[in-house]
Amino acid sequence: MVLTDTHTHLYLKQFDDDRAAMLQRAFDLGIHRIFLPNIDGSSINAMLQLCEAYPRQCFPMMGLHPCSVSENYEEELALVEHWLNKHPFLAVGEIGIDLYWDKTYLNEQVDAFSRQIEWAKKMKLPIVIHARESFDEIFEVVDALNDESLTGIFHCFTGTVEQAQKIIDYEGFKLGIGGVVTFKNAGLDQVVQQIDLKHLVLETDSPYLAPTPYRGKRNETAYLIEIAEKIATLHQVSVEEVAEITTANSQQIFGI
Repeated sequence: MVLTDTHTHLYLKQFDDDRAAMLQRAFDLGIHRIFLPNIDGSSINAMLQLCEAYPRQCFPMMGLHPCSVSENYEEELALVEHWLNKHPFLAVGEIGIDLYWDKTYLNEQVDAFSRQIEWAKKMKLPIVIHARESFDEIFEVVDALNDESLTGIFHCFTGTVEQAQKIIDYEGFKLGIGGVVTFKNAGLDQVVQQIDLKHLVLETDSPYLAPTPYRGKRNETAYLIEIAEKIATLHQVSVEEVAEITTANSQQIFGI
């Protein structure tokens, strides 16, 4: 059984004290494919060092997180573009729009999102989208730029069945399902139950959003098994089948 964590920030300082042991726990459970999204200029070196240390398991993305978009976003975007042209990456991410914390830089977020999509299309890379309190704004940008070359993942999907269907209708996108699907009153379980497994990939978003029974604690990639087991229960299939299908889905997106 091979499981894939399509979105995790294992290079952050929350793992500095036990990173090797934490990764071994994941490997022991069959989680051998780990995709690391960038945040901003401050996270690049740590992310790349982790991928160099575990080249067969850890794979980097390059992008500017919407929560890091501020008055200096042009400088941050220039850094992203520099690295995309300098080093091989598996995706442009994580990118998108976040209106949960702050709406001050909405226009700048839209501009950064749009430009990074264009770079992804030019470089034939998938995109990994962060969408929080921003589905309408995200859809507006993707609708304008979508074509047969655009593929990717809507990371940490927590939307409705209707929003899921719109993403599926883009054809080149998968829904990233994480720990929220295990939360008792979130309602995501009812949505996921109605979506064919061929549209889903698994993620932890570690160190954030730990699944039940670890909710409120530091998340880690090993906890992906809890998400896989929940989805297996919802779809009345084995965990092995969930692993096989969602890993194949991740291969479709990332190409490896």
